[in-house]
Amino acid sequence: MREIPYGRVTSYGAIAEYLGARGSSRMVGWAMNQSHKSGLDIPAHRVVNRNGMLTGKAHFGHPDLMQKLLEQEGIQVENDQIISFSDHFWSPEELDQKP
Repeated sequence: MREIPYGRVTSYGAIAEYLGARGSSRMVGWAMNQSHKSGLDIPAHRVVNRNGMLTGKAHFGHPDLMQKLLEQEGIQVENDQIISFSDHFWSPEELDQKP
């Protein structure tokens, strides 16, 4: 999650697939939930469901915090849905393309 670029988002499923565990998006979500306790700066707000919905927002302490963090990065959200999701989507496979 720390590799997700500022102003971009990915999905639980994309992370699971990249890790070789296709179909394990819920496990990614559970791991992310534990990341809040790590003390590390992890941009969990940049991970949404496959449709661009803010399904993890309940784990941010305040119901609007995930949306506010995304909007601070220039990502528009309406009714818990990222506007132009495909324009903001980042695939973890891009990590393999780094020089």
